[in-house]
Amino acid sequence: MDRTTPAAGNEEIELYIRTIYSLLRSSGPIRLRSLEESHVGINSSLHHRADGLEIDVTALTYAALRLPACFPDVSLVVMGQMEEVFQRRGYPDVEQWRSVAARARRRKLYFHETRRILAAFIASVSDIDDMVPTMVAFQIEWNKLHQKLNPDHQFLQELQEVVQTDGPDARPSDKRPLAIGHFLTPERKERIRARLDLSEGDFETLCRLWPGWELVDNLHKAATRRMDTRVNVLGSGLSDYRRSVQMWWQRLDATHEFDLGSRPIYFVSSNTHSLANLFSGFIRQESKAIIDLILADRPEGLDDEYRRLLEEDPDQVSNLLYYASRFYLGHGHLGQEARTRFAQYETDAGMQRMRDPHCLDVEAQVIEMAKLKPDALDPRLGHFSDEELALLRASDAIILNIDYPLGMAAYHILSQVSTAVSDLLGVYIIGKAATLNGRIGDVMIPNVVYDEHSQNTFLFRNCFSAVDVAPYLRYGTVFDNQKSVTVRGTFLQNRDFMHVFYEESYTDIEMEAGPYLSAIYEDIYPKRHPLNEIVNIFINAPYDIGVLHYASDTPISRRQTLLSKSLSYLGVDATYATTVPVAQRILRQEIARQARLSQSSPSISPSDFSGDYL
Repeated sequence: MDRTTPAAGNEEIELYIRTIYSLLRSSGPIRLRSLEESHVGINSSLHHRADGLEIDVTALTYAALRLPACFPDVSLVVMGQMEEVFQRRGYPDVEQWRSVAARARRRKLYFHETRRILAAFIASVSDIDDMVPTMVAFQIEWNKLHQKLNPDHQFLQELQEVVQTDGPDARPSDKRPLAIGHFLTPERKERIRARLDLSEGDFETLCRLWPGWELVDNLHKAATRRMDTRVNVLGSGLSDYRRSVQMWWQRLDATHEFDLGSRPIYFVSSNTHSLANLFSGFIRQESKAIIDLILADRPEGLDDEYRRLLEEDPDQVSNLLYYASRFYLGHGHLGQEARTRFAQYETDAGMQRMRDPHCLDVEAQVIEMAKLKPDALDPRLGHFSDEELALLRASDAIILNIDYPLGMAAYHILSQVSTAVSDLLGVYIIGKAATLNGRIGDVMIPNVVYDEHSQNTFLFRNCFSAVDVAPYLRYGTVFDNQKSVTVRGTFLQNRDFMHVFYEESYTDIEMEAGPYLSAIYEDIYPKRHPLNEIVNIFINAPYDIGVLHYASDTPISRRQTLLSKSLSYLGVDATYATTVPVAQRILRQEIARQARLSQSSPSISPSDFSGDYL
């Protein structure tokens, strides 16, 4: 890349970022509306209608899915890295507040309903880069709802009446859907759509975002009040981020009966279900019950997909079962029993979880390779000889799999892990990305990464290539030898930004690879990672580096974006197409390591301790 090009590829984006951090340095809360002009000025690819009077439903949907449902009731957002930070700034009991969650973003959030305060635990500056523009976008679109609805006094009166007679305090919640269905007649829906000046497609999107009562409740709130949210970052020092990660690691280490720091570790940044499914054997054991559920309940039309796979590609049925297992495990009383069995299968296969992490909302799995059961492994992982299985049983290595963190949290976590463990054997990163030259469900394998945080261009040897992934990918295409750019936030990019990188052949846009490579650099070299340099870790890396991205968005294409189509089953296809090669690689690497260790350690017989040795 041309080193004279601004890191963000756009002056307006740089201005927006500087404005955010200059305002957040204030010791007191700042109003989100003070950021609205800068937000509009970047013409974000996710919010390109921010400056218009029409409601940008796609941006509203994207933001709403990444904020808790209570956000319209929030007056103040306070951010801190850990409970200690909240305590010293006057919020001593935030974890006693009501726990809330966003549908599409992992973050520890607590809401004080009386004081209308939302407490957000942040793991790195990336949480600020992500959450602040998201809140600004939501507020801009919410206030457009207010402008559209407020002048209609008759409709406001109707909303008021249904809220008073049908609200949570008026009658039991199990009676509300009947009244809401009566209120939301096709005629009234059409009137709401016309008042909001939305297309039929956009209005259907809004109804899916806020189904039933939630739509009426939010429209009533939007009609009666403008949003004027304030935000205050309580702790912004780098030391606070580092302490929160240290506490996370200490809790992880204390959760298990073995000393993580003394064991060789394969580090995986992925999710918490795919490796567990490949290793535990539970889903295949319960396959008949899952198939019966698919055929009976037909969730998401998976019964048609199941029949199609049986005819066209039976080997791919496993992915369908893995995907459908979420419906099976969540199926009432039977689901509870299945979850209990699943947990036991994981334990028997040497897997333990940290489900409720402190500070960082990053779940972790610890997998002891010596305890893996050969007959439980997914058949795609390959066949192992008796000798190879014996080598695995002799292994002292652990797979540490974390639920992929957001942005710079990846740097802090891997820095902590590489500092604490005795021997890091490999770093494998699987995650979502936007593609500028492919389609949703495709897989990108980069060997060049430009990082907006450090402004470094990293060159590295990716241990994976297209031939490793392609056999397991049914719906997409694999592109290797790609160039990736790590961005600071999803809203912090626009079409000009993307074209700057596209002209330099950067086609893979994501948020974690750059921070991970910065941490790897510091693990390899005796100094902090540089800034604004071309960094070659191609030769000196003493262990595997594997980076696999699957496309969840096509931001340049107008046909298909993350906002218009869910990954759904296509995402599971790409997830396992990338996870299978990682699991294969780790197993083969560990077998080879154990073989080398056994060859370098000569056996000792009783005669070696006779004579002068006694």
